[in-house]
Amino acid sequence: MFQSRKLAVFLIGSVYGHGHGIHFISDPGVYGPSLEVAHAYYGQWPTGIAVSSTGRMFSNYPGGLDPANTYNGSNNVFTVGELTSLTSETAYPNLEMNHPPGGAINYSTTPPTAVNYQNYLIGVQSVVIDSLDRLWILDTGRVTTQDGVLVRATYGGPKLVGFDLSTNLIFKTIVFPADVAYGDSYLNDIRFDLRSNLSGSSGEGFAYITDSSSSGHNAIIIVDLGSGESWRHLGLTRAVRSESQFLPFIWGQPAYYTEAGMPYTSFPLGSDGIALSADGRTLYWCPLASRYLYSAPTARLRARGPASELLAQQSVVNHGQKGLSDGLETDSNGMIYMGNNEGNAINVFNPSNGTTLTFVRDPRINWVDTMSVAADGYLYFTVNQLNFAAATYPGTDRRVRPFALFRAKLPNGGSKAC
Repeated sequence: MFQSRKLAVFLIGSVYGHGHGIHFISDPGVYGPSLEVAHAYYGQWPTGIAVSSTGRMFSNYPGGLDPANTYNGSNNVFTVGELTSLTSETAYPNLEMNHPPGGAINYSTTPPTAVNYQNYLIGVQSVVIDSLDRLWILDTGRVTTQDGVLVRATYGGPKLVGFDLSTNLIFKTIVFPADVAYGDSYLNDIRFDLRSNLSGSSGEGFAYITDSSSSGHNAIIIVDLGSGESWRHLGLTRAVRSESQFLPFIWGQPAYYTEAGMPYTSFPLGSDGIALSADGRTLYWCPLASRYLYSAPTARLRARGPASELLAQQSVVNHGQKGLSDGLETDSNGMIYMGNNEGNAINVFNPSNGTTLTFVRDPRINWVDTMSVAADGYLYFTVNQLNFAAATYPGTDRRVRPFALFRAKLPNGGSKAC
């Protein structure tokens, strides 16, 4: 037995030492359509992307996730920008609206809070083009101090602002009341259903927003775009909450979440990615700290009767695991696209048979943050290295510029859903 073991060790050592032409199967690293570079971000750190029917592209740079994006008097900082070339961006709609007077933080309160200007952009987390080719800007009303403290929002800061892209002028501003957007809420992403025949509608349709708060105030927020009224659903359910002790691994490295330099043993961020089915009848979402995809009928979410919360909770469907995802998106074929950040990939969920498959995979993909299906038949998505930011353990910024905006051709003639 001893001799046999020595022989085995010798043979293994020979293979390791010299190879002898032995080859093993290895991960090819790529799958699906080729990636095209649509933009390289050398300046501020982006999350969102929105692409209009004419090819105009917009991104946002949230001060709530990166202190360098918090306006404190520098003319080089803006929270929404239009991409004007392969490597350059300009403030949208202008620098003035991106520069609240005195900066984005009110230091006269104890502790400091975010400012509450309704006519200025403070800390934008999402930009979306609706089916009428209008740009909507979702302002969290929250930013981070230079030492990494995420300050609370105050009424007037959390809001939804709509722009007419033909004039670049505001056509609607909806400010969220304090019992819808709490001080520790984090309004993350938004989708629009502009069907005029929806029950209870004022005729302008509805919006659905995820609250991904790290403080546990997670929910789906519903907005009547005509009346400006808004309300919360599903705040008591597991479907919008983070999974206990959730720990992702990206590029082989653990991504512990930190806040103000203090590491957590999990990634405590709730409902984040959101997508609306092509027919508008189903809303899909996922908590950031989860690998599960959930959905509910939009009719249940729009309802506001005495039992509407209970009925909304009972209507939630768990579609199983789909990988670690941030943003979600839908195409005209009804497919739901989802980042799979631990797999350097984007996955796709097919509601017709309940399967989740890989859409595209590439070693350049790390953190797929936000996706936008455009009228040109491409899926655009930001890859922003969030997993290497100071918000993850060990609390040091390991990001390497430029951050990426890629695009990939959609299958089967897919395009922007109406």
